[in-house]
Amino acid sequence: MLHEQWWVWMSAALLLATAEVIIPGYIFLGFAMGAFVVGGLLLIGLAGLSLPITLVVFAVLSLAAYLGLRWMFGLKTGQATFFDTDINDN
Repeated sequence: MLHEQWWVWMSAALLLATAEVIIPGYIFLGFAMGAFVVGGLLLIGLAGLSLPITLVVFAVLSLAAYLGLRWMFGLKTGQATFFDTDINDN
């Protein structure tokens, strides 16, 4: 089956990473990392399971990658910048 091919998952990871470059926001990058890891697991022979199980593994890995990215690169508490003046005020 096509979902059991490692190169399909690696290609999906490349497409999702490219989408992240075009549309930034750390949304597609988590999915790209999940697809990359699933592709790596299929390449070494650890995840040749049925489609539903493979999709659950992909979803869990993508969620973990997304949460890790939000933790590392997210807005820290008290880091928001507020401006009291306008650039046009003289």
